[in-house]
Amino acid sequence: MTHWAFDYIGKPWVVASDGPDAYDCWGLVVAVQRRLYGHDLSIIPVAENDMKTLIRTMRDHPERQNWHTVATPKEGDVALLRQSRHPIHVGVWLDVDGGGILHAVQGAGVVFQSLNNLNMTGWKIENYYRHIEG
Repeated sequence: MTHWAFDYIGKPWVVASDGPDAYDCWGLVVAVQRRLYGHDLSIIPVAENDMKTLIRTMRDHPERQNWHTVATPKEGDVALLRQSRHPIHVGVWLDVDGGGILHAVQGAGVVFQSLNNLNMTGWKIENYYRHIEG
């Protein structure tokens, strides 16, 4: 039996896409949350190269009120990531090979990276989040 994440790995990155043929980082989270938990999350519309708007949108988006920070992630939790001071990227925690992040990366598409590999490519995990059941 293969892991459900194999259905996503290798799909291309396309801004404002939530599948099934392409994803951006939030679109991948939307698709996985819908598939695993039945959560219907809204798309975050942001221009792909407008970092200032992206940072502000991720910080202020109303969807954040539906999530709480967790110290130890479990399968399907969301990871907020950064490469500089500000978090600008999201991915999904997988309990595979010691744990890692499934995420859609511009130029690479959907990939799984171990924590070591994330660090080597400059990504730092800001926090892990779990959707609040309503």
